[in-house]
Amino acid sequence: MLLCDVGNTNIHFYKDGISWGKKADIKNINLIDEKFYYICVNERLKDKMASMRNAVDLEPFFNLDTIYKGLGVDRVAACYAIDNGIVVDAGSAITVDIMANGIHLGGYIMPGLSAQQESFRRISSRLDIRINPNIDLEIIPQNSLEAVSYGVVKPIVKMLSETKKDKKIFFTGGDGKFFAKFFKDAIFDNSLVFRGMLKVLDELKKDKNA
Repeated sequence: MLLCDVGNTNIHFYKDGISWGKKADIKNINLIDEKFYYICVNERLKDKMASMRNAVDLEPFFNLDTIYKGLGVDRVAACYAIDNGIVVDAGSAITVDIMANGIHLGGYIMPGLSAQQESFRRISSRLDIRINPNIDLEIIPQNSLEAVSYGVVKPIVKMLSETKKDKKIFFTGGDGKFFAKFFKDAIFDNSLVFRGMLKVLDELKKDKNA
């Protein structure tokens, strides 16, 4: 069974426990010749996806208990995979969602690392610096590399800590593993969205057999 998570930058695929990614390009969708299930947040590709006879859109089948308006289907799918905890999808944007007993309590969005790096680049060429993956948030920086990295990463980690409190925290997305290391009990699961999709498919199968 092939699953596809169609994002704005990349398409992520999942089959038999293995996941991989490709650029969000129409040619990478045209190459699929088997039946597959998908979710899509890419407005450029939605019509193409809907026109494919071998593609099944799972978005209408999610039944997440929430009053949040405008929750993207990728966030819905990730939240669907867990009942309790904080879901952090750290990609181009960082989305944070709170789940309690299967109910979505709300969430918030922050710029991701790449977006913040780009904003510093526009301010000054001297601030065109990549985030230091080994930044120590306990030491006040003494150079620009550390200063930019500290100024970007620490506010995000602090906000996540305040949201987390005593809850479990689940990370996914391209920068999920990076942020997970700042929390001793964090769970990094890059298949979280696919787990939510598989849960929907399992529910549909049960309904069909009922």
